[in-house]
Amino acid sequence: MAQPGGVNRAELADFLRRGRARLTPPDVGLTPGARRRTPGLRREEVAQLAGMSVDYYTRLEQCRGPRPSRQMLTALARALRLTADERDHLFHLIGEEPPRRETASTHVSPGLMLILDRLDDTSAQVVTDCGEVLAQNAMARALTLDVMSRPRRERNLARMYFLDPGARVLFPEEDRADHARAHVANLRAVTAARPDDPAPAALVAELRAGSAEFARLWEEHQVSLRHKATKRFLHPLVGLLDLDCEVLLSHEHRQLLIIHTARPGTESHERLRLLRVVGLQDMSPQATPPRRTG
Repeated sequence: MAQPGGVNRAELADFLRRGRARLTPPDVGLTPGARRRTPGLRREEVAQLAGMSVDYYTRLEQCRGPRPSRQMLTALARALRLTADERDHLFHLIGEEPPRRETASTHVSPGLMLILDRLDDTSAQVVTDCGEVLAQNAMARALTLDVMSRPRRERNLARMYFLDPGARVLFPEEDRADHARAHVANLRAVTAARPDDPAPAALVAELRAGSAEFARLWEEHQVSLRHKATKRFLHPLVGLLDLDCEVLLSHEHRQLLIIHTARPGTESHERLRLLRVVGLQDMSPQATPPRRTG
């Protein structure tokens, strides 16, 4: 029975416990470790994946936590690899209306998350066709820094590129104009493909008003969706990296899995291996301000 405020705390606690028990560390890209007495994931592992404190998550499982925000529910759904139906159920348990299942969904499917988790030596992230970052693996955070630690409104790649001066620092200066054109051309294509969706049009209006460069490029009417390319990153820890960018499309939800790899035997490959060592030492949002993105 729902508690005051619409939260069914007992059902919520049971649903979280069962969701945690059915997963194993390898399912979510974690190392199992030794002496595991608990079936499935530990509470601290779920908290880590959801970006919340262990105490907060523990209280939710003990029927005494505060009412979770919608943002926190979304983070829990991703951490527990919930399907869209299970995510909707999670929202209902606290008396919230689930997010609408629009054409451009912001819910990353468990299958796509599984692929993301398994790419432990490759930078990979899931973005919408409009450029909003939905999930990153550890290597993506090491390469482009932790976009997911930003408020949701600030996770869009085009918005960051044109409105946040720090977002361009990771690219060589001579490459930045091409990146700008690519962002604009992608938004042109997406806006035309989804005329009834207000989100792309609102983003374009915001960028035209806030960036003279975007407004100028928009008038050129270039159209091009994200696709395979070669990108150069000027990383502050390991230097210049020439990386192949592969883009895999999930047609059902209009989501993209963007993967950056280096060709074996190249200097960039060695630098990417070094980044895996030095860049993953401390990836907490508190320790690494989210200033750059790829």
